[in-house]
Amino acid sequence: MPRVKGGPKTRERRRKRLKMAKGYYGGKSRLFRTATEAVDKSLLYAYRDRRRKKRDFRRLWIVRISAAVRAEGISYSRFVAALKKAGVALDRKILADMAVHDAAGFSKVVQIARHHAAV
Repeated sequence: MPRVKGGPKTRERRRKRLKMAKGYYGGKSRLFRTATEAVDKSLLYAYRDRRRKKRDFRRLWIVRISAAVRAEGISYSRFVAALKKAGVALDRKILADMAVHDAAGFSKVVQIARHHAAV
């Protein structure tokens, strides 16, 4: 049986991998083996960071909400507990956006929470 070296499939596979490495520095964008290593590593980083992004944004939202409710004279944990007790179904993303862009609306939400925290 003849030895198979580099037919269309191999060429296509290599071209695809080098295309993924386009824009990388030096040999990482031109040499197949180093490009493969760089692409594999970058795909791992992308997979990991898609999950990490969710954590990072949640932390950012919590910091923004905490700063806004502290200005209103209540702690973050008491605020969130009071919202749950009041049955307000706003998530942290929306609350953080309100705190930054709609201070009056956020103050009303804080008043609702404060009313239910006292009861």
